[in-house]
Amino acid sequence: MPTPASKRRRLYRSLDFWAARPYLALLALGAFALAPAPGVHAREPGLVETSAALELKSAPASRLVDTPALVLAPGLEASQRYYDDIPSSWVAAQSGKAASAAGTAATPQRDWWSDMAIRGSYAIPAAEILGFQFLLNRFDKAFVGPEFNVSASSIRRNLRSKWVVDNDPYQVNQLGHPYAGSIYHGLARSAGLNYWESLGYAFAGSFVWEIAGETTTPSKNDQIMTGIGGSFLGEALFRMASLVLEQGGGLSPQWREVAAAAISPPTGLNRLAFGDRFAAIYSSRNAEYYSRLAVGVSSTTQNAPGTATKLKRNEGLIDFALDYGLPGKPGYTYQRPFDHFTFQATASTANGFENLVTRGLLIGTDYELGSSYRGVWGVYGGFDYFAPQLFRISSTSLSIGTTGEWRPSPAFAMQGTIGTGFGYAGVGTINGTRDTDYHYGIAPQALLSLRAIFSDRASFDWTAREYFVSNVASDSFGRGGHDNIIRGDASFTVRVHKQHAIAVKYLWNRRDANYPVLGDRSQTRATVGIFYTLLGHDRFGSTDWR
Repeated sequence: MPTPASKRRRLYRSLDFWAARPYLALLALGAFALAPAPGVHAREPGLVETSAALELKSAPASRLVDTPALVLAPGLEASQRYYDDIPSSWVAAQSGKAASAAGTAATPQRDWWSDMAIRGSYAIPAAEILGFQFLLNRFDKAFVGPEFNVSASSIRRNLRSKWVVDNDPYQVNQLGHPYAGSIYHGLARSAGLNYWESLGYAFAGSFVWEIAGETTTPSKNDQIMTGIGGSFLGEALFRMASLVLEQGGGLSPQWREVAAAAISPPTGLNRLAFGDRFAAIYSSRNAEYYSRLAVGVSSTTQNAPGTATKLKRNEGLIDFALDYGLPGKPGYTYQRPFDHFTFQATASTANGFENLVTRGLLIGTDYELGSSYRGVWGVYGGFDYFAPQLFRISSTSLSIGTTGEWRPSPAFAMQGTIGTGFGYAGVGTINGTRDTDYHYGIAPQALLSLRAIFSDRASFDWTAREYFVSNVASDSFGRGGHDNIIRGDASFTVRVHKQHAIAVKYLWNRRDANYPVLGDRSQTRATVGIFYTLLGHDRFGSTDWR
């Protein structure tokens, strides 16, 4: 007879799988949906390839919030609407009537009554979140255990309780909770609310679950990972789903909907359930982006496992990455949160997810230095998850940083990102003594990345990250120590034919831990791998503003 503890462990593994499905679907669909269709030059300014040959052109500065106009081929119906992130309303970017045969776009006019008719709903996502939580609680009560037997007395007790740091299984806390938060955020976002309103829904949804979703004491780390980290993750997924719907790389409208729903299920749900009410497509404003999908194998070159066990020397990897809103695009502005962001997800045959990372500009602006440098800087929000077989670290953070491109000649460009800030992070050994044996704390952190681009032939990428997980705001499990994590990678990519390339990558991870009871411990792992890479654009993401 299975014990309650063994049932919970099996369910947690099942939940990890279900939570991972949208990310794995994204790895498979993302590059194909975001890559240019065959025969379309990926770098032609303003061109968006669809099955109906749509063309997006930037509106004059006099138009409302730089909303792009939709120019259609003669006789083509404009069945899709585009909107911007304006707190009071959605602004239609196209009247829905076909352009003249000469291709003249209609100038969008601000109609407050129309705005009211298509304004986002506050009630619908609130009801969806509560309904989702009710069903999840009923499922957990039936199949997990008595800690989900919620009652009026347990709710009153949780309202009066002091919030704690819990130590549920690592992947539940550090992947499952952020994904739940991304669902809350996506339900509000796809119902027409702006970023900050949607973040509020994710935070409130997490609070409701901590108080009324389970009988255990409310958890501070769950509130941060779900309400804030989940919002950062949810916005990136929502933006990518919207990009697929808007541009789609030659996919039919039906397959665009499928791909978008795989990336952001809440977006697909609201578009399916409410039809025209939420059919507006969030406008990218023709953002410059660079996507790539890599499939390959890697082998261990250095290994000091410490207390980790069950290591695999060789592993297969699938990696998807996207840089969105790259600086230097003429006419592109950074008025909305996540108008610039990066996203990366890597699946491994050795341990599921090797990494899941997103970092987006919350508040910032662009700048330029002379005629050869363009950049963007401001405050960033980030969610990081890394698990290089030996250990794992996950962080929700705020940082100050900048991303820029220096182009001294048409044949060479250098892109770079630098940032520093702090977050709340959890770190622990993989396959150690227990899945609940890990450490939380405030974590100062830094990021430095560079990409040298050699015309449209090759690129060299180098990235370094460091996290210091302190004992400030730490857990109450008596560890009282700290961890220092350093991760670096270098890759060289050569384009072989069109969007097809070959890449060689070196990855190095090190953890140094110090705890009063355990003393000093270190873990190190390095790998080298070779990958087939499908490039979303030629020229490796450089922006030619000259």
